[in-house]
Amino acid sequence: MRRLFPVTDETAAPDARSGASGDGPGGPGGGGGREWSLAELAAAYAYPAAATGAGPGSGGDREPWLRANMVSTLDGAAQHEGRSQPLSCPADMRIFGTLRALADVVLVGAETVRREGYRPARARAEFAAAREAAGQGPTAAVAVVSASLDLDFSLPLFTSPLVPTLVLTGSAAPPDRVAAAEAAGARVVTAGEGAGVDPGRAVRALAERGHTRLLTEGGPRLLGQLVAAGMLDELCLTVAPMLAAGDAQRIAGGPSVTLPRRFTLKSMLEEDGFLFTRYARP
Repeated sequence: MRRLFPVTDETAAPDARSGASGDGPGGPGGGGGREWSLAELAAAYAYPAAATGAGPGSGGDREPWLRANMVSTLDGAAQHEGRSQPLSCPADMRIFGTLRALADVVLVGAETVRREGYRPARARAEFAAAREAAGQGPTAAVAVVSASLDLDFSLPLFTSPLVPTLVLTGSAAPPDRVAAAEAAGARVVTAGEGAGVDPGRAVRALAERGHTRLLTEGGPRLLGQLVAAGMLDELCLTVAPMLAAGDAQRIAGGPSVTLPRRFTLKSMLEEDGFLFTRYARP
């Protein structure tokens, strides 16, 4: 893996081991021909100080920071045959695992849970000490957004997570489905009036429970709702060197914004033709 942005003297220096342009032996990620360690990836994707309660004058106060992790082909497809996995690669999966290991909670839509066969986040020994030092549990909780609660509560995501799964729903959610979720061990959180979930209220509800390092993995409908509500702080987008054509969804769907929102490029990594970008609100 090599760092393409931000550009530094080390970034442009040739890697003596591979002959490729990389970070250089002393750079943040090592040379372009070397796989980055999980610790290096964690440093590259660290949450801002405001979300961790660190830094001068913070007083331990924490503000929620919501990042999204998505993948897209060159022609804008976010899925192939309804799933994102075919667009991924080993480096993308290393970053996927790192982002989960840094997060307090993973926010995901009900349709994505059904399509992708979501399982609980697992504890990883490589991140255990860092999570303990940061005051985090053994792994990120998963928070499922669902108005209807049309979910299979017999799945391991609900019955056997290390950290109880949260279900965000509206005040008009079917009482029998609420009872089924709670009976399975999930914690139901009301985050909207009527049948729907309000994105801003969902983020605030998670922050009130101490979850300020937020990560969403979509799907496109949920991400579109978060974007339209102005709740997204950061986008980690993997650009896969693939063309899919067809009518696959983009990474964000649903309601449009009045004016497109400008984000700032923070970093760009590359491996095997895949680009791993980070954009954040100004």
